[in-house]
Amino acid sequence: MNLVITIISLLVTVRIGAAEPVKISFAKDILPILEDHCYNCHGDSKKKGDLSLESFKSEEDIRQNYKVSEQIFKYVLAGEMPPKDRNKRPTKEEQQLVADWIRNSLDDFYANAPPDPGRVTVRRLNRSEYNNVIRDLMYLGFSPAQDFPADDSGYGFDNIGDVLSVSPLLLEKYLLAAEKIAEQAVAVPPRGKQLSPDHLTKFQKMYFKYPIAPDNRRQIAEDFARTFMRRAYRREVSGEEIKNVLVLAKQAVDDGGSFEEGVRLAVQAVLVSPRFLFRWELDGAPDNPKSVRSLNEFELASRLSFFLWNSQPDDQLLKYANRGQLRKNLGKEIARMLKDAKSKSFVANFTGQWLELRNLDVYQPDNKLFPTFTPALRRDMRQETELLFSHIMQGNRSVLQLLSADYSFVNARLAAHYQLDGVVGEQFRSVSLRGTSRAGILGHASVLTITSDPNRTSPVKRGKYVLENILGTPPPAPPPDVPPLSETGEITGTLREQFVKHRQDPTCASCHKVMDPIGFSFEHFDAIGRYRTKDNGLPIDASGKLETGESFDNATGLRGILINQKHEYFARCITEKMLTYALGRGLEYYDKRTIDSIVARLKGNDYRFNELVLGIATSLPFDMKRGEAGE
Repeated sequence: MNLVITIISLLVTVRIGAAEPVKISFAKDILPILEDHCYNCHGDSKKKGDLSLESFKSEEDIRQNYKVSEQIFKYVLAGEMPPKDRNKRPTKEEQQLVADWIRNSLDDFYANAPPDPGRVTVRRLNRSEYNNVIRDLMYLGFSPAQDFPADDSGYGFDNIGDVLSVSPLLLEKYLLAAEKIAEQAVAVPPRGKQLSPDHLTKFQKMYFKYPIAPDNRRQIAEDFARTFMRRAYRREVSGEEIKNVLVLAKQAVDDGGSFEEGVRLAVQAVLVSPRFLFRWELDGAPDNPKSVRSLNEFELASRLSFFLWNSQPDDQLLKYANRGQLRKNLGKEIARMLKDAKSKSFVANFTGQWLELRNLDVYQPDNKLFPTFTPALRRDMRQETELLFSHIMQGNRSVLQLLSADYSFVNARLAAHYQLDGVVGEQFRSVSLRGTSRAGILGHASVLTITSDPNRTSPVKRGKYVLENILGTPPPAPPPDVPPLSETGEITGTLREQFVKHRQDPTCASCHKVMDPIGFSFEHFDAIGRYRTKDNGLPIDASGKLETGESFDNATGLRGILINQKHEYFARCITEKMLTYALGRGLEYYDKRTIDSIVARLKGNDYRFNELVLGIATSLPFDMKRGEAGE
């Protein structure tokens, strides 16, 4: 009986404890704490860390400024704000009260917001997608989009619809590219002669069966147009669309051209069509933001293929879409697509932007200080990280292995860079990293190099990189008038000792306290990722303590904290980054439920890669769309 009473008492306590945050008044309980401890730096027109709390006067203000409120929640919960050097700080109970109230208020706001798949702008193919589509559609091995203007980026990626504009120069490039592609794909015989079988291109062999009977050319041309346009437009095409292209082809023949010249003109017309250049999702009510609908299966196939292949759907995806069976076979298709060679483009593009590996292309270390850094080594560095990501992806392993993997993939050149024995030749192979400090991507020379300066390491860049790309908790932007660490004059002492002087400014100290301990944990790795024990002739101190209280001796210790205590931050970060990449838009407050759901799915399935992709592909914002007006 006593046990039953105890259980009932506990249940009542939990109920009361769970309900209390709802009873808290912002005006009476929360605002006084903010005024007492936060407004000294962030109120009365003060914007320390680019944050002003003047407009935060009600619960509605907290909700409407949800992005800022999320950052406040993280800082307060971690005990990072107010700074610990303040004489007057809130008690732990006050900090917990503020954090709990913000979390409860925002979660209630998110939970009760109407389901919203978000707005995705009709967007053109970016350069990578264009090249890949031409490869798969035209069976050509060159990259015509390399001559196009560079794509703009938004939210860290270059496939964001809102920034993929079309300039007059790009339109001109499209026309020139279509002409060049058609010339390479369709061989044309001399006037008055038949095309020799020896001169057929792969495109012609895939789409036609030679010899072509003169009395059957109309039907052959129509069949070609239907098949080719279906693949080019990523959907079924209408008879009217086919007819319009065939009119152009017939015009070429009527002017004395060959059948192949007609095909060439038809190809050019398709390649400059908006239905090819843009990823269309046809809508019955495109201007009505309240019009929400599921994608049809052709649209779903297209979203899926551009997500995982950066290219058009293949015939199998289109076949499932045509039969209305793609959603029923989604898990099987995703597994197939991730194992396909075309997924290499996803690996290169996603890691190149999320992990900033593209920056290796422009990184130029001091040749005198780092003479071993060569273009070949630069390529090796990037390939190592891509191979690890691909290994985890294709084996459906835990995404946490991106941080914890005690193995990697190297060739002889990279092995020498890492001081690993027994590796010969250019071919990459799996090696054990046990006994070293290099586990996971944070031990890769690629990441260590792009987070360095040309002549030395950069604890600030490395700390910021971990916060932003691994934990998803980016620090505020630095004040515009902060001078850089001096690069002139004689360098004395370790870099750590120089930084102590650099961050004396209290305006900088709050952020540096968060970034620097993380960055200094990697000081045993120089500016191109080689292991070392001394800096400027003095022993390196790589120890530190996070603002949340965890201590570590070096990068290995920090990595253990990230894996064991911060792994859910990483799971959420990679989910947010990949969802942004998959949707082609920035994330909004109404996406939080989707993110929470995917992270929970990951956690319940050992964080396996396929569960991340399947969670995204079956989510509301990926599977549905709404009208675009009103924003």
